[in-house]
Amino acid sequence: MNRFQFVADHQRRYGVKRLCTILGVARSSFYYWRATAADRAARRAADARLAARIRVVHRELDGTYGVPRITAELREAGERVNHKRIARVMRGAGLAGVRLRRRHRTTVADQAAAKAPDLIGRDFTASEPNTKYVGDITYLPLDGGKFLYLATVIDLASRRLAGWAIADHMRTGLVTDALSAAERTRGSLAGAVMHSDHGAQYTSRAFADACRQAGVRQSMSAIGSSADNALAESFNATFKRETLQGRKHWSSEREACLDAFRWLNRYNTRRRHSSLGQRSPIAYETAFDTTATTLAQAA
Repeated sequence: MNRFQFVADHQRRYGVKRLCTILGVARSSFYYWRATAADRAARRAADARLAARIRVVHRELDGTYGVPRITAELREAGERVNHKRIARVMRGAGLAGVRLRRRHRTTVADQAAAKAPDLIGRDFTASEPNTKYVGDITYLPLDGGKFLYLATVIDLASRRLAGWAIADHMRTGLVTDALSAAERTRGSLAGAVMHSDHGAQYTSRAFADACRQAGVRQSMSAIGSSADNALAESFNATFKRETLQGRKHWSSEREACLDAFRWLNRYNTRRRHSSLGQRSPIAYETAFDTTATTLAQAA
């Protein structure tokens, strides 16, 4: 119990002076505490209302958001709130974002396959959308030791997931399907760079042909260097962390596909990125298009 509260509860029987002396607190501090009781009650009520709003956002995003993204969500909704207060209220409510889990590699390099040059050089940025992409494969663990596999094509400018495909195999068709999906999303990929690791799927002749047909320039990281395709690997880790949320596997293919579809759609439309000014990929591209149009008109 708070010592000041103890004094307040027993002051009629023992007196303030005696209780403060016994408890080692200054009488002036006790009187200040009593005078500010209404303000503290108002702050507690405000924190309780804020905690309720945080819980709603946290629940809508499957408990994946931490302090920075929760703060951005509330500010966009018109809430004037400091991130330090959000952190304090979330701690008090026992809320936190999902933390990183260790990633298992799915890359199997074909040492004899033709290699493309590294056109990225660990520069995972782009001045505008639809110019530079990264791709990778990650596994989706299922009950009984089975797996599904997710191939992605991610825009380096907006972090948008432009194309993806899921299958129960890691054959080349998985990555060509993801590339085709990106081409449908963009309308054209002509002139864009497609960066990947040295997995056998990406070094295959079929994928090289698909890139040529789409007008895409292939780029590859160094063999065995995860840092050379770090953005794609970071995406995979986030996807696993926020969909599995501590579980070891999905119970079925249907559950895994539904969770993946829901998260991947939300990733593009809702999930905030610090590198994009706490905007989602779609919001960033919309703002970019508006800015580009305005500049063109001004010119």
